Amino acid sequence: MEIIEKYFPDLTQRQREEFAALKELYTEWNAKINVISRKDIDSLYLRHVLHSLAIARVCRFEDQARVLDVGCGGGFPSVPLAIMFPQTQFTSVDSIGKKITVVRGICHGAGIDNIDSRHTRVEQLDGKFDYVVSRAVTDMSTFAGWVWPKLQRSRRGTLPAGILYLKGGDLSEEMARTRRKWREYAISDMFEEEFFETKKVVYMPFEG
Repeated sequence: MEIIEKYFPDLTQRQREEFAALKELYTEWNAKINVISRKDIDSLYLRHVLHSLAIARVCRFEDQARVLDVGCGGGFPSVPLAIMFPQTQFTSVDSIGKKITVVRGICHGAGIDNIDSRHTRVEQLDGKFDYVVSRAVTDMSTFAGWVWPKLQRSRRGTLPAGILYLKGGDLSEEMARTRRKWREYAISDMFEEEFFETKKVVYMPFEG
């Protein structure tokens, strides 16, 4: 929890309580349904919570913005982002039902009420969104093909509508295959921990 306060010192009391609740909740749920590797659970705040919050350093979502988390797994990046932006509406989807069970359990336990968690594939989801977030679920070209129809032209944050994707390594060849404009932000410029040395937030603005 200290590492979150290190980089986000202006949290409200409610946000601090919700972030603080995550360790016990994820430990309990992970013992029943494994969504985080055993070696990572002790580094929850560094490797999962803070990593997710790199997106908040790139784009601050406005109240009532609609954000879709595709392949949310156990709730990353949407759970930390929902705590950070309590007036933003998040929809978290995953094709594996037990992962959605965990997200719902975490949200209920921590008192997070701005996430709609759905067991579905993104292609079957109705509605349009201002932003799509995700954490390295597949090649970016494939991912953009999945989610492009779900975006709408808007600006309900500090960046225009688009994809905000957590990825690592050299992305130039992979991103070239998308044939779309993109920008990358080095997370090591935001957070000093060695874990983030090669990690990035990739932003792809929507051009509908």
